Amino acid sequence: MTDKEIVGLYWAREEKAIEQTKLKYEIYLMKMSYNILNDKEDSQEAVNDTYLVAWNSMPENRPDNLKLYLGTIIRRISIDFFRKRISRKRSDSEFALSYEELGDCLSDNQMPDQEFEAKELALEIQTFLMKLKKKERVAFVRRYYYSDPMKEIAEGFKMTEGSMKTMLFRIRQRLRQHLCEKGYDI
Repeated sequence: MTDKEIVGLYWAREEKAIEQTKLKYEIYLMKMSYNILNDKEDSQEAVNDTYLVAWNSMPENRPDNLKLYLGTIIRRISIDFFRKRISRKRSDSEFALSYEELGDCLSDNQMPDQEFEAKELALEIQTFLMKLKKKERVAFVRRYYYSDPMKEIAEGFKMTEGSMKTMLFRIRQRLRQHLCEKGYDI
């Protein structure tokens, strides 16, 4: 079933929409959530919450790219789960590691509180990413958006894990320099 047909089922309020979403995207959603949470049960709960959010939001939204739409939802839900876990001090996920790696580029006291500032920062990061070589950009997005394990990313590029760590470290350094040049106090 195509994404357009699945979205049509959501709009028609047919429960078959969730079944079709599970068939097509459950593995993708579980992987994305597990990369953030590193816990199968929490990931499954996040995936189920994603189906509910999609169900409740579809009459108002008609996404052109269902995979991206669901990916955004699962990422937000998983990060919320992660934040709750942090408050209980039990975290060892890929997201925690990748978030920590980015910490030297985006300090907590400089994280924007207002939506406008957040969008400006996101645009600056996007501008920076578009100037990277494709390989660097893909590796960066896989690590810091999808929270893919370093070893998995390195294998995908036929590199050693150490080489991948070095490449991402250098990208983070360049991002930090780019943001400083644009007036962000890092």
